[in-house]
Parts: sequence; structure tokens; C-alpha cells
Amino acid sequence: MVANLLAPNLEDFEALARSAYEALPAEMLRLCDGLEIFIADFADDATLKAVGVDNPFELTGIYMGVDLSQKSLADPSPEPDRVVLFRRPILDEWADHGSITLGELVTHVLIHEIGHHFGLSDDDMHRIEEAG
Repeated sequence: MVANLLAPNLEDFEALARSAYEALPAEMLRLCDGLEIFIADFADDATLKAVGVDNPFELTGIYMGVDLSQKSLADPSPEPDRVVLFRRPILDEWADHGSITLGELVTHVLIHEIGHHFGLSDDDMHRIEEAG
């Protein structure tokens, strides 16, 4: 019965993200070696401030780290590269969209944040999506 459905919790959401990550092409996964993926309900205040977002529902994910175009063996990053997906904003976007599955949206957000790991800007990724 539909009335008894519950939104996926953090663990369920992590399983969706892991499944999306593991389904990426092998070459892409090779370039993501060491990339950590985390799930949180929302971005914290410091993260929102850092990216200039006031409403926590507007940020579905973030890449934190030094992108591959800036990495240097001589100057290693002190922190591991990570992608954080924000469950509640993604769930809201999914509910508003209505024409894709939650798994498809999680995959989209994950790939977008991995694009930042590769050194792509938001504009670069929008051009790629429009050309696709």
C-alpha cells in the first residue's frame, strides 16, 4: 500500500549512492581512486556559507577536495577527496521532478559532483548535458 511507504533513511540512501558509484564506467572509477562518498541529511552552515547558499534545500551535493587538474604529487592534499550527497534536498527535488527515479537522480547528482573532482565547472557540465 502506497500510504505505508517511507522515505529512504541515510543507510538506504548510501546504498543507492554506492550502487550508482559501482555502476560507473571502469575508466571513471579508476580516476576516482580514493574518493570518499558520504551521505548527510543537509549541508552544515559552514558549507552553505562557503558556497554562498542560504537555503539548505538548494544544495544537493558537494565535492570537497583538490580536483585532478590541480593535484600534485609534490604537494599532496591533507584531506581525502570526498563527495557528500544531501538526502533531504535530493528527496525534495525528486518529489518535485516526478518523471525520474530516485536512483536516477542520485546518479545524476553523484556524477555532477565527480565532474568537479575531474576539474569541470558547473558551466562545463551544463554544456555537456545540453550537448548530450
